[in-house]
Amino acid sequence: MTYRIRKAVFPVAGLGTRFLPATKASPKEMLPVVDKPLIQYAVEEAVAAGIDTMVFVTGRTKRAIEDHFDTAYELEVELRNKKKERMLEIVKSTVPANVNCIYIRQGEALGLGHAVGCARPVVGNEPFAVILADDLIDGHGQQVLSQMTKEFEHLQSSLLGVERVPESETDKYGVVSAEEMHDGIARVHGIVEKPKPADAPSNLAVVGRYILTPRIFDLLASTDPDSRGEIQLTDAIATLLRYEAVYAHEFTGTRYDCGSKLGYLKATLEYGLKHPELGEEFRAYLHSRDWA
Repeated sequence: MTYRIRKAVFPVAGLGTRFLPATKASPKEMLPVVDKPLIQYAVEEAVAAGIDTMVFVTGRTKRAIEDHFDTAYELEVELRNKKKERMLEIVKSTVPANVNCIYIRQGEALGLGHAVGCARPVVGNEPFAVILADDLIDGHGQQVLSQMTKEFEHLQSSLLGVERVPESETDKYGVVSAEEMHDGIARVHGIVEKPKPADAPSNLAVVGRYILTPRIFDLLASTDPDSRGEIQLTDAIATLLRYEAVYAHEFTGTRYDCGSKLGYLKATLEYGLKHPELGEEFRAYLHSRDWA
């Protein structure tokens, strides 16, 4: 049987402590890059890849995410009465009509692996995508998840979105060892979580995009917590390698680590410069400043 990817899981239960106090009462995934929150960029990437079921694994402080993708009746009536048709269309198109949004509560913050495992009742026995909204990736014409779903149609195996990072930064990521890349694809031999630079098998880091087969759920259920009491998705993927092929996909695009303040500022600058309404004026402003 040939599968296609219909469901995407968004682990959004994290506390966003690196952005306090901005994230004290608002989810980090709702931080705006120009005029859209991070989570909307992630959902739009999934929609562009043909995915029609969005599964959000949330926490008790994440109600704003549900509200964002819900129908805003009062706002729509107000905009319609004021004949602000363009704004009305923006509000109504936050999520297409054919897309389902499902919310699952992660009762305890027990790591990324635990969050993905919480989606099992909805995902069921089919392959699925995982998107970390913190990693905002400009695909320069083709979104990363679209690249990966196209590869999945051919491989029918798990795929990990990878990027080459400075060797000094391997301790921030899951890092893979893999065969030589051919057209951006390589079979993975091993994966380790946040290795020290001296111990890293390569500089190919997994960055926020996954396509996983349903076997991962059984492996997550049997994965032991790490020293911090968290279940790591990386550990389950390492076990998955014993049973089936997993591939690294070195994507085309520019990633902005919006889980960090500097990465978030870079994303805001770059997306501001290419914004269809603001870009030209914003560029002129930047040129007018004496930054030295």
